[in-house]
Amino acid sequence: MPILAVDLGGTKTLVSLVDGKDLVESRLFPTQLGSGPDQLLETIHSEVNDLQGEFDGIGFAVTGLVSDGIWSALNEKTLCISDDYPLAERVTEIFGITPILLNDAQAAAYGEFAFGAGRGQDIVFLTISTGVGGGIIANGRLLTGLAGHFGQLREANGERLEDRVSGRAMERQARTFGAKMTVPKIFEEVKNSTLWAENIFDASASGVAALCANIKLTLDPAHIVIGGGIGLVPMYLERVKFHLGNLTSKLQPTVTPAALGVNAGVLGISALHAAKGK
Repeated sequence: MPILAVDLGGTKTLVSLVDGKDLVESRLFPTQLGSGPDQLLETIHSEVNDLQGEFDGIGFAVTGLVSDGIWSALNEKTLCISDDYPLAERVTEIFGITPILLNDAQAAAYGEFAFGAGRGQDIVFLTISTGVGGGIIANGRLLTGLAGHFGQLREANGERLEDRVSGRAMERQARTFGAKMTVPKIFEEVKNSTLWAENIFDASASGVAALCANIKLTLDPAHIVIGGGIGLVPMYLERVKFHLGNLTSKLQPTVTPAALGVNAGVLGISALHAAKGK
């Protein structure tokens, strides 16, 4: 039977019935982080109530840190939950199935490793979206725990990288110019050559390019695969590559767009569920 795979992000939640690498059915709806984790799980359960009996396993890929069944926020600006939330226990109570749990970007990294842009290779996956996350495949193995939480890297002034380059950061920066708008609207202003929007856009892409250069020096992956709602925008990825252009060939990372798009997380958590069952 398929498994029920849930990708719970900072902005949207994707729930899919996954059979191998096939998505049998998918449902996408907004993530209401302000309602608290208990209500989030109840909302997901109500959204898939009609699918009961059609799956025999469940996996949750969530933004934030997952360790031993416990869910915690690493950045309260991106994820507003109390520390040490017993996610595995609550999912088991609500769905009646013990879940496999993983950070959402780590799950996406495994999806791209299993089926996508980094198939069978050691890769680093970056998601540039509401926040900034990542996952690392080293020697064919997904590194879990804190590994890959690149958005939490600290600048010299103590600021998180995520608080400077993420979608939420871009929207906050836009408000300093008197523009209260979402990232897609900021990108429209970039296309219209609006100077303040161009400055915000370029600073974010430059910060991600610097991260890619440092990842190359630290881990030397075959590919750095970039996904997320911002990372998958072609003009954003092109700007990241532009800022990498002054590096010598030895230091140049190979940066490619995620092949699985928004489905990388649910496919990854499903593939890991299958691997653990072997």
